[in-house]
Amino acid sequence: MLKGIFPPIATPFIADELSIKNLEFNISKWNEYDLGGYVVMGSNGESAFLTFEEKVQLVSAVKKYSARDKIIIAGTGSDSIKDTIKLTKACAENGADYALVLTPSFYKSKMNDAAMIDYFSTVADSSTIPVIIYNVPKFTGISISSAAVATLAEHSNIVGLKNSTENLAELMNFVSNTPDDFSVLVGTASVLYPGLCGGASGGIVALANIAPQQCLELYNLSISGKHDEALILQNSLIEPNKAVTAQYGVAGLKAALDKLGYYGGKPRKPLQTLNDYEIKDLESVIDILSETYC
Repeated sequence: MLKGIFPPIATPFIADELSIKNLEFNISKWNEYDLGGYVVMGSNGESAFLTFEEKVQLVSAVKKYSARDKIIIAGTGSDSIKDTIKLTKACAENGADYALVLTPSFYKSKMNDAAMIDYFSTVADSSTIPVIIYNVPKFTGISISSAAVATLAEHSNIVGLKNSTENLAELMNFVSNTPDDFSVLVGTASVLYPGLCGGASGGIVALANIAPQQCLELYNLSISGKHDEALILQNSLIEPNKAVTAQYGVAGLKAALDKLGYYGGKPRKPLQTLNDYEIKDLESVIDILSETYC
């Protein structure tokens, strides 16, 4: 079972091209923490703007520079089953341990349980690495049902789900309707503590890019039953998490990385960098993080 905290890492660019040197720099800093591993080409990694070749190059580089104990999860999903299988195979050959596969969504009205079960089963049948379902309605506009997930959890090569919503009832339905060894992962730090209390085994959270220590501390407090301390820490992380996700998104995350000693740089076009007002506002919120070490 997947346990712990996994940052969906930002993809560094210089002049809109991959910067492997700055990727190595960031990973060297994240390696100092007891993170479970890294998610490459997630939503915060600007996967929608990466070419096939860049995605494979990123996985290879992350594998090369990661500490040996880190698990590598590669975002390989697309609406095309064939493209998903092709990328999953290439990522597996270049060091990925798991594939994080986005729900297909272009033909939204037709993506019912039967379509989802067929899609993920077909991908899992062809994959040499285990598959994690990626449910992120804010980008896809749809949410996979707990009934479909329950069926898919019976597949020997589908081992988990990342649920990127704040809907705790939905998350607990995923947990209660799947086997004990099926990993349900919280997808946003805003509900990491209640999600863990509800049965999630860990989190893939953007905030762990810039606050790995705090996210790990929250995870450890939660699983240790230190609920009063965990709740205080959780509440202190809500505003910083909001700033680098819902409010300012990838550009905000990258600006925060720059402020906190990592390399963030600019997002890839057509995403735009923050303006001066937004940067000042973001910095005032991110300053909170220096006060949340336990």
